[in-house]
Amino acid sequence: MASRVLSDRSKLTTEKRNARSRGIDRLSTLRVVDVINAEDARVAAAVRRRRRAIAAAADLAAERLRTGGRLFYVGAGTSGRLGVLDAAECPPTYGTPPSMVQGIIAGGGRALVRSVEGAEDRAADGAAAVKRRRAGPRDVVVGIAACGLTPFVRGALEAARRAGAATVFVTCAPEVVEFTDADIIINPVVGPEVVTGSTRMKAGTATKLVLNTLTTAAMIRLGKVHDNLMVDLRATNAKLRDRAERIVMDVTGLPRARARALLAQARGWAKVAILMHFRKVGFAASRRLLRECGESLRTAISAPPRRAVT
Repeated sequence: MASRVLSDRSKLTTEKRNARSRGIDRLSTLRVVDVINAEDARVAAAVRRRRRAIAAAADLAAERLRTGGRLFYVGAGTSGRLGVLDAAECPPTYGTPPSMVQGIIAGGGRALVRSVEGAEDRAADGAAAVKRRRAGPRDVVVGIAACGLTPFVRGALEAARRAGAATVFVTCAPEVVEFTDADIIINPVVGPEVVTGSTRMKAGTATKLVLNTLTTAAMIRLGKVHDNLMVDLRATNAKLRDRAERIVMDVTGLPRARARALLAQARGWAKVAILMHFRKVGFAASRRLLRECGESLRTAISAPPRRAVT
């Protein structure tokens, strides 16, 4: 199967022609939009069909991250950019260190804004990228490849597996699943693209949904969300300061002025400010209690009072 697919990529679902978009160049612009929209509507259902695999990957990531591990996204082109994007959003949203979730794209940083020809074709480069970051048994490496065959990604996954890291593979091509060696495979089958082979479209949308869900679920498991509020955010700019104030107000019922003052004492950390209010403790004691409660604000608020907490 592997040799047959590799020798004739037209057998891949992601490379096949879409019968529903044939003749699209003869349609009015509104009808073009309608066709694209109708195809996009299929994506969420395809992702939902893989919800158990996504949940398993999120639990795996949370388990490794909780013990000091890291999550790496590895991809080329659109897949790589989506991985970098998801990784970059974790620090401002969840207060994570930049090293916790990292994106690796074939061709390096310049590939984020323009194509780096041939960068995805070297499996050795993918392996080297993983080795440079010393991925190991505490880490999770997520390979992302819409067509499932990208050498850079497959090389990275193989190196990660040899180093003892957990591996997850995200692909929209069902044909490659049976010869892919990964702990978890997430395979949303979205069908052929509106423009044949343009996997930045449905496959890209499906990939973004998968990555968003994976990291969000993992961060919830790590206690970085209380109710549906991003309580671990750090108020580092005007927008986030306003959001942090509203989060503290929402959870505590305090007026804005008091929430702002509390955040100042908590060094802009919403979760810490909220716990300081409910437990009547200072910054250091609030942080200590959160650590003892696995970073869960809900648990820390209801934990039995300690003696001589300051």
